[in-house]
Amino acid sequence: MSGPSGSGGGSSSSGGRLAGKIALVTGAGSGLGRAMAARFAAEGARVVLTDINGAAAATAAAALGARAAAIAHDVTDPAQWEAALAEAERVFGGLHILVNNAGIGINGTVEETTLEDWRRVHAVDLDSVFLGCKLALPVINRRVRADGGRGSILNISSISGVVAGANLAAYNSAKAAVRHLTKSVALHCARAGYPITCNSVHPAFIDTPILDGIGRGLEREVLLQKLGRQIPLGRVGEPDDVAHAAVYLCSDEARFVTGAELYIDGGLSAQ
Repeated sequence: MSGPSGSGGGSSSSGGRLAGKIALVTGAGSGLGRAMAARFAAEGARVVLTDINGAAAATAAAALGARAAAIAHDVTDPAQWEAALAEAERVFGGLHILVNNAGIGINGTVEETTLEDWRRVHAVDLDSVFLGCKLALPVINRRVRADGGRGSILNISSISGVVAGANLAAYNSAKAAVRHLTKSVALHCARAGYPITCNSVHPAFIDTPILDGIGRGLEREVLLQKLGRQIPLGRVGEPDDVAHAAVYLCSDEARFVTGAELYIDGGLSAQ
């Protein structure tokens, strides 16, 4: 694990839409997770970046300077969740925001998908969200009660959790479950009187490494053009398209938004 270091990268001021917040972002070594962590730091948050690739998380955290720390984290392992949350408390004094972002994608129809792949996708894409919400809630609640603020959980689902595809059986299932689990967590927090919201975002194709799993050997630019033709706006998304939305949903601006789902899909689901 690595603690805060350096002075480069994100904003070092106390201002910003997430000023005073402490966030933990999973899968933050690359792609959406790294973009969200960077945007959070730029908006005044302190951020713990976790990733199964600890070196990638450490590199991303170092680029953000003293506002960031990193830890290697297998999101399917409850003990590693406990360690990551303990790190947030040790380094920054608690947690206000959890972003459940870590995920994998495997192509396959229901007939092609092996039981091993089915279980692996659900472990990484769904079980990890359950573990994160379950184990982080008391940590977030403790901190927000102490400082009189509010907390938030943001689950990164997918437009594939809303619009199915014949060749994404496991991924469709896992991401659809994340969508509904989010609503259950939101209702639980509201009924328990926790000052914590829980929402999901549903991106379409975003230009991140997860696309490598569906490229089937296509050159990157050819793949992006092919996927972009499926989007009404004519292009795949960029990581910051999701990161800006994440800032809003995790800020106090969204204090009356819970159990909601935000589609970031270039109009795909409107067809």
